[in-house]
Amino acid sequence: MKKIKSIIALSLIAVMVFAIAGCSCSSSSSSTTTTSTTVVKNDDSTLVVGFDAEFPPYGFKDEKGNYTGFDLELAEAVANIIGMKVAYQPIDWDAKDAELNSGTIDCIWNGFTINGRENQYAWSEPYLNNEQVVVVKADSQINTNADLAGKTVEVQKESSAETALNSGNGAALKQTFGNLVTVADYNTALMDLESGAVDAVIMDSGVAEYKINSEKKSFRLLKEPIATEQYGVGFAKENTALRDKVNDALHQLAANGGMEQISTKWFGSNIVIIK
Repeated sequence: MKKIKSIIALSLIAVMVFAIAGCSCSSSSSSTTTTSTTVVKNDDSTLVVGFDAEFPPYGFKDEKGNYTGFDLELAEAVANIIGMKVAYQPIDWDAKDAELNSGTIDCIWNGFTINGRENQYAWSEPYLNNEQVVVVKADSQINTNADLAGKTVEVQKESSAETALNSGNGAALKQTFGNLVTVADYNTALMDLESGAVDAVIMDSGVAEYKINSEKKSFRLLKEPIATEQYGVGFAKENTALRDKVNDALHQLAANGGMEQISTKWFGSNIVIIK
């Protein structure tokens, strides 16, 4: 009888061990799957585009959860021409250089300003003009840049707006602010503006206009830009071979009408400057 009880006990222990082992394997597999969906595999046949996923209309996630935007569609068209697949890798904007230098991404393609960064990357030719503008609530008493004196102003960290405030007229203007706040993305900045937590946001004109028009936000832009600039595709400085292929493809798209078609879809007209 004791022998039978011992056998039963040992059997129960064995079942428990296998059950625990099964749970452990299942948990590990789930974790791996989650990780694989967030990090894009980079290889010689794939053009991995690093972008800020909250930067419409250049790159963002639509209502169906798909990444889309002017720059992402342009990147896909370029990849088709140079015989590569395209993959979109969302990145934290303030970690973009680390992502690029580690090889996680091949390029930064997302309303990426050349001005002030000319020597930091291997740049494509500029393809769009842009301005850094001041956004305020529609009923704000702020009507000129001079009215920002003593106010709380918000920008995205490591953005072109922040850079524009570090030199020349921008630096002089920043000295008049009551407070300059940096945040991770412009969605947060515009929510802060809407709630009254800040008085103004400085950001890219294309993004500001898109947010106002598509989301019917009660904002307006001041007429005087903080800075004028141009967008390009940024590669690691040594990666000139891929940069040159992308440049050639951009010119092909400009010549065959593909670039105009993408621009008209997102902006209503052809605003690209590559010929």
